[in-house]
Amino acid sequence: MRDFARSESPAVQAQLDRLGLLSVPDGRLGLDTIRALLDRLGNPHRRLPPVFHVAGTNGKGSTCAFLRAMLEAEGYRVHVTTSPHLVRYNERIRVAGTLISDERLADLLAEVLDVGEDLNPSFFEVTIAAAFLEFARVAADACVVEVGLGGRFDATNVLEPDVLAACGIAALGVDHERFLLAPEDGVPTLPIARIAFEKAGIAKPGVPMVTLEDSHLPEAEQVIRDVAESVGAPLHMVRSFGKGSITPDASGYPEPGLGGAHQERNAALANGMLRAQARLAISEEAIRTGIETARWPARMQRLGAGPLTALVADRDVWLDGGHNSSAGLAIADAFSGPLHLVLGMLDNKDPRSLLDALGDRIRSLAVVPIPGHAAHGVEAFGMDAKRADDVVDALSALPADGHPVLIAGSLYLAGEVLRLNDELPD
Repeated sequence: MRDFARSESPAVQAQLDRLGLLSVPDGRLGLDTIRALLDRLGNPHRRLPPVFHVAGTNGKGSTCAFLRAMLEAEGYRVHVTTSPHLVRYNERIRVAGTLISDERLADLLAEVLDVGEDLNPSFFEVTIAAAFLEFARVAADACVVEVGLGGRFDATNVLEPDVLAACGIAALGVDHERFLLAPEDGVPTLPIARIAFEKAGIAKPGVPMVTLEDSHLPEAEQVIRDVAESVGAPLHMVRSFGKGSITPDASGYPEPGLGGAHQERNAALANGMLRAQARLAISEEAIRTGIETARWPARMQRLGAGPLTALVADRDVWLDGGHNSSAGLAIADAFSGPLHLVLGMLDNKDPRSLLDALGDRIRSLAVVPIPGHAAHGVEAFGMDAKRADDVVDALSALPADGHPVLIAGSLYLAGEVLRLNDELPD
C-alpha cells in the first residue's frame, strides 16, 4: 500500500508528489537499492553519531520515544527517524531534537530524489536516505532509528557496526504476513519464529543485542539467540520493570509517562539498550526522567481539549494506533471497565484483533472509513457494529452514559483524529 503524505508547504508537497509516484517492483527484496542510493550521496550512514537501532512488531516506536527522552534528559542532542508519520511527513525526521523544517525538508528530498531517479527507490528508501544524509550533516550526540518493516531487508539495516551503539527487539507478533512470511529456503517455517528471524536480522558483529526476557514465545526467543550467536552479537536479556533484574531497585522506577502497562516493558528495553552499550554515558537520573517524560502520540494517548473532544465533553477520549492481536491485548490491559469503541482498520488487517481482546467491555462499536486508504467495511465486525461516516459522526451518536471512548485500529486513522482535534505531533 502506498504511504500517502500531504503538506501545506508547496515546496514540500512538490517533492511528496514525486515520492508518491514511486513503487516497489513486486518481489524485490534486499538492500542493493538503498546501498546504491546512499553511495551516490557519499555514504552518510557511515558518518552518524552512535545509533540505537530498534526492531519489533509492537512497541518499537515507544521504545524509541523512551530512548530519546532518556538521552535528552542526559543533555545529549538526538537525531530520530521513525515511521509512519501521523499528520505531517516531517515527523519522520527529527534533527537534534526538532522536527525538520519545511524549507530544509523540501531541499533534502529534492536532493535525494534527483540523485536516485534512475534507481527506482521506494518511498521508505528515499525517506531513510534523506534522514541519514541530514543526520550526517548536523552535529548531534546520538541517533535513534526505528526499523520500518521487518529488519533483515529493511532499508535501515544498512547501518554498520562502527556506528551502532546497540540494537533492540521489542515485542513480537504476526503482522505484515505478505512480506515477512513470504516463502524462502533456509529460514524458520513457524510464523512467530520467522518473524523473530526477520527482526533479529538487524544484529551486527560486536554490537549489543537487547531484548526482553520472558516476553517472547520460546520458539521466537530461541531464534533470537541463534541469530545473535551466529553473527557474534552479545545478547542481553533484560526483564521488565517490577521484576527486579535490570538494577537492584528496578521495581522502584517511576510510572512511565506513556499509558498502558506494556509501556513498562518498552521503557525497560530502552533502559537495557542504554546500559548494554559503552558509547555514551547515561545516569540513573536521566533514565528515571526519561521514563516519566517520554511522549509518543497515538499510543494510549488521552486526547486534549479540541474540536473532536468537545463533541463528547462528558468523557475521556483515548487514541491508539494498535491494529493486531498483540496490540489488542496491550490495549485491553489498559482498560478495566466499559468503553465505546470507534474503529477503523485497513482491509489487510485482522478485524477481530481488537474486538476479541476487549470482549464484553465494548458498549458500542462504530466502524469508520480511513481517508485515503482501503479499509474494512462494517460487515467485517459483526452484527453489533454500526457504520459511521467519519469520527465526528461516530462521536456525535454516542449515548450520554459517561463511558470513555477508544478510537483505534490504524495509525492512519490516528493521524486523521489528531488533525481533526488540532493536536499536531511536534
